Amino acid sequence: METIYFDNNATTKVAEQVLEEMRPLFCELYGNPSSMHTFGGQIGRRIRKAREQVAALLGCEPTEIIFTSCGTESDNAAIKGALAAIPNKQKVITTRVEHPAILSTCRDLESSGYTVVELGVDKQGRLDLDELEQHLDDDTALVTIMHANNETGVMFPVEKIARLVTDKGAVFHTDAVQAVGKIPLNLSTSRIDLLSLSGHKLHAPKGVGALYVRKGTRLSSFMLGGHQESGRRAGTENVPGIVGLGKACELAAQNIEAENSRVKTLRDKLENTILESCPDCRVNGDPENRLPNTTNISFEYIEGEAILLMLDKYGICASSGSACTSGSLEPSHILRAMGVPFTAAHGSIRFSLSRYNTEDEIDYTIKKMPQIVNRLRDLSPFVAE
Repeated sequence: METIYFDNNATTKVAEQVLEEMRPLFCELYGNPSSMHTFGGQIGRRIRKAREQVAALLGCEPTEIIFTSCGTESDNAAIKGALAAIPNKQKVITTRVEHPAILSTCRDLESSGYTVVELGVDKQGRLDLDELEQHLDDDTALVTIMHANNETGVMFPVEKIARLVTDKGAVFHTDAVQAVGKIPLNLSTSRIDLLSLSGHKLHAPKGVGALYVRKGTRLSSFMLGGHQESGRRAGTENVPGIVGLGKACELAAQNIEAENSRVKTLRDKLENTILESCPDCRVNGDPENRLPNTTNISFEYIEGEAILLMLDKYGICASSGSACTSGSLEPSHILRAMGVPFTAAHGSIRFSLSRYNTEDEIDYTIKKMPQIVNRLRDLSPFVAE
């Protein structure tokens, strides 16, 4: 049985072209880029090329890119590095629907005396920018708001938010882990100060990420040691990962149009057919402003975990939310923040596609979903009469 993979917001397959770009860096070109000899020097050139490829996808300068180990490190480096550089301000603003890498970091700051404000969202997962403006004041050091939500795909107006925040003299960071490679970005015309991304969300390997730092933004070093990354992030570089990330960004730039046309069409077909064929289900999130690859659907009266187990029997991979919280039996904090009813939140499934998915996979899945839902509802004691 072939695997049908609709969990690309959790992680993606490594593109074949990315693997081929990385392969020589393991056993042939294994030098340390910090070495003085030619053998190491050629590795440094490959890192410079990768930095240019990442910058090209983001629409920024290569010097504004810091390589990290993952999106979580990028988020931590952005938040803690920015706050360390602004010691006279003690307020941080975020949202209730952020990834745990943001929420856990911000909540930890409260033990150090920071005031942390978590903005709410409406029933479609949208922010109220008036609420943000009300909380912005002279003590606000940092605002960190995600570009696109990992569970619902809802996109926030980060360009408008960046202008509001920076006009008040605060630093603006966005966790763009889910957005990079799926929607066009041009940071050269943006007011965004800091932006996080992760390689394994766009067909690069796990263990590599990047942090964009707009020229002129003050950021204290998060990891101390050697001189790597122009002294901004110490540690011997993960050269294969960095080179793979660079190639993945190059491929993503070539496939942005497909993400927003073919992938979106497949997502819409999957979503619309499920809504038509399965009663008592609903889409969670803003149907207009969301990523082209993501749909989050709640099925009343049945458990999401039961749906996932039955999908798995048919070789279909989906998710009940963030992979980082999949061990929890609690309903998604994102859906709870949106006010999704308890019975629906527990029956929530996220399908997240990639450019490697096919229409045949969609057709197979929409054939199986009504069978799964009807069977589980027949077994459920909670179905309304």
